[in-house]
Amino acid sequence: MAVRLRLARLGRKNRPFYRVAAFDARTRRDGRAIEYIGHYDPLVEDFEKAVTVDLERAQYWIDHGAKCSETVASFLKRKGMELPRNIKLTGPKTKGKSSKKSQDA
Repeated sequence: MAVRLRLARLGRKNRPFYRVAAFDARTRRDGRAIEYIGHYDPLVEDFEKAVTVDLERAQYWIDHGAKCSETVASFLKRKGMELPRNIKLTGPKTKGKSSKKSQDA
C-alpha cells in the first residue's frame, strides 16, 4: 500500500482548517485516513501555533516508505525535520513563459 502524508480539509466556508494525516495514496482528499498526526490552521499568524505535527509519527511513516505532499514536506522542514532525498521540495510555482521558450526566441 502506497502511503502519503497530506492534508485533509475541515472547517466551514471561508474558515479552513486542515489535518495532517497518513492516507492511502488512492484515497480522496477528505476520505478515511490511516492516522492523523497533526493539524494546520492557515488563519493563525504565528507558524508555531498554526502548525502542530507529531514529528515522531511523521518520521515513522517516512521510514516506512510514505511520501509527503509539498505542503506537508515544507511544514516538516520548517519544524526542523531532516527529509530524505526522495522527498523533493520545489520552489514557488512560476507563471508565464519558461526560460527555455524565451531562450529560443
